[in-house]
Amino acid sequence: MFRVVYLLVVLSSLPPSGALAQPARHPLDPLTRQEHFTVLEVLQQAGKLVDGTSFTRLEARAPEKSTVWAFKAGMPIARTAEVVLSQGASVFEATVDVTGRRLVSWTERKGVQPMWLRSEFGAAVVDVAMKDPRFAEALRKRGITNRQFVTCIAAPPGNFGEPAYAGKRIGVLSCRLRSGYRNTWARRIEGLFVLMDMRTNEILEFTDDEVAPVPAGGNDFDAAAVGPLREFAAPLQVQQPAGPGYTMDGHVVSWDRWRFHVRPDSRVGLIVSTATWKDGDRERPVLYEGHLSEIFVPYMAAQKDWYGRTFIDAGEYSAGGLADTLTPGVDCPTYATFIDSVVVEGRGWPGDKPAVACIFERTAGDMIWRHGPNGRPQRELVVRMVAMIGNYDYVVDWRFLPDGQIKVSLGATGIVEAKMTAAKNARVSSTNGADAKTDAYGRFVEDHVVAVNHDHYFNFRLDLDVDGPTNRFVRDQIVPKTLPAGHPRRSIWVTETKAAATEKDAQLTMDMHAPSLWRVTGARENHVGYPTSYQLLPAHSIHTLLAPDEVARQRAGFIDHHLWVTPYAPDERYAAGDYPTLSTPGHGLPAYTKGNRSIAATDVVLWYTFGMHHVVRAEEWPVMPVLWHEFALRPFDFLDRNPALDAGMKP
Repeated sequence: MFRVVYLLVVLSSLPPSGALAQPARHPLDPLTRQEHFTVLEVLQQAGKLVDGTSFTRLEARAPEKSTVWAFKAGMPIARTAEVVLSQGASVFEATVDVTGRRLVSWTERKGVQPMWLRSEFGAAVVDVAMKDPRFAEALRKRGITNRQFVTCIAAPPGNFGEPAYAGKRIGVLSCRLRSGYRNTWARRIEGLFVLMDMRTNEILEFTDDEVAPVPAGGNDFDAAAVGPLREFAAPLQVQQPAGPGYTMDGHVVSWDRWRFHVRPDSRVGLIVSTATWKDGDRERPVLYEGHLSEIFVPYMAAQKDWYGRTFIDAGEYSAGGLADTLTPGVDCPTYATFIDSVVVEGRGWPGDKPAVACIFERTAGDMIWRHGPNGRPQRELVVRMVAMIGNYDYVVDWRFLPDGQIKVSLGATGIVEAKMTAAKNARVSSTNGADAKTDAYGRFVEDHVVAVNHDHYFNFRLDLDVDGPTNRFVRDQIVPKTLPAGHPRRSIWVTETKAAATEKDAQLTMDMHAPSLWRVTGARENHVGYPTSYQLLPAHSIHTLLAPDEVARQRAGFIDHHLWVTPYAPDERYAAGDYPTLSTPGHGLPAYTKGNRSIAATDVVLWYTFGMHHVVRAEEWPVMPVLWHEFALRPFDFLDRNPALDAGMKP
């Protein structure tokens, strides 16, 4: 009972939260530290905190959407929190009225598992496995005589439906040899598969089926390891000496004609809300809420200690906050404004996590439009976060432009996962084809190291409210038309606009042979009579090559289509479902859309997935240059003419 007693003593010594907390300035503002403690106090007073309670979510719960849109500064704000916690094998969801200091609901969720806690990576199972005689023998076979230089973590594998593991909290060990180097990703102990029961600390499987040497050299990339840095010929200054050209009222940002709310969220990193465009005297709604919803990264190696690497990153690994702390001058300009966050730690305490997002203006010397000597320089406002998930770092930018566009850019960087091999390199062992043995599932990036092929899929949830919440999703199909005989031209193309009536109508896959425009239309018309709309302009993407009956694909069913459209439901937020850790197939978007609901003339939400097949280049080792993809939300008949005609001449 030590943990509970300690918690009660600390909480009971706090003054009332209302005496400490500053009132929220907007209904979507994140919880303060004081509000966080209020939630803990309410749960403790309701008798819901017991020994071993672990928290994976404690965040502000948004009020009704209509309340948010109607909010004006100075209005009273009722604050509510949503909580996810686990006690042993049981998972509970709670709703707490922070303002009224009472527990509103307490519900057990059966048959699910919470996301992986930080404490589980280095849990007792690691020590149990390392003390097993088979582990020592496996190290000896690889020439490792001292396990003090070995570091291991436990992580959840993909769920492949093995009956023996149903309902168990299982983890797979991944071990590396440290031996003086910072970067251990190229020093993996290959072929060692240890499957653990995370609740009982038992070894469920122990397999050592491939012996490969751990490369002797290091692949550190810190300044000391790289050595003298090359200098560019002339300095280039990036600064804003007169201060920012945007204003912030709490979490509400105003820039040019844009106004929006931005807040950190532990699971998805960053949420952009209530984006409006000022058109004369009117504040016109564009986007109620937009955020990264899920990331799926399956690896393409068939060996026992590799095939389970089918990561659902945001849902499995965001405990402690998905967004990483940013470094001024590297991650963001030094003149940027940084946003801090409060995240729930495993035991429930509020943890301060600084600089998880930044906001800044920039120009790259481009034009926003030109014709001959006339034109305007481009300028944009960027809201950025970076999520470091194990070896990969994902940069997410929300870019607001003076022509009414919102561009979303995602950059992948960090370290690619690599497999150690007994064969030295491609000169002596590659057959460069389906029958290749050593590098069948990747490419050599250095001696004895093969970077494994894999995919990246990113899903964004985009709740567009174009001139209000009543919208339609339409598809402008671009179709060929054969002209009459005798015409000098044989064919042209025309557009045919079709409104989607149901969710199934809007489950779309990109096809260059059947192009179309994807738009959300509003209830207003522009000056020539077309419905106002915003277009989703897709990014470069891929079709999945995973088989339809592949369990990994079914667990991440959102990758089956590039676009899904659903009617707005406040509790449908995650493309792979609320609990993807060790999940069974069919959750998330496949479950949301099973009833094929109507999406005609209602409040619609777009779920957009893009991705890439990643065949690793030598130039991406030992750390990968940022590879960018972007999509855009752009006005399409939303305005009567080019809104950047009067943009300023100063960039």
